[in-house]
Amino acid sequence: MKVTVCIGSSCHVKGSKSVIDQLQNLITENNVADKVELAGTFCTGNCEKGVCVTIDDQLFSVSPDTAKSFFENEVLAKL
Repeated sequence: MKVTVCIGSSCHVKGSKSVIDQLQNLITENNVADKVELAGTFCTGNCEKGVCVTIDDQLFSVSPDTAKSFFENEVLAKL
């Protein structure tokens, strides 16, 4: 599974670094590094929805406050 986080200007201001840090920690804590590839990308063109995160081309709006629940519901639950 490939999880891509936007690191463009708008998403950066909305907390993309925190989202990435949390996702990296959750991937490690749950021992799924062999199943989840975390990547960054510049603007996805959905700035109003940021922080934009995609999984297999499906777009999600994630914030630092929702990163853990996003990981549990959209990543762990689908592995």
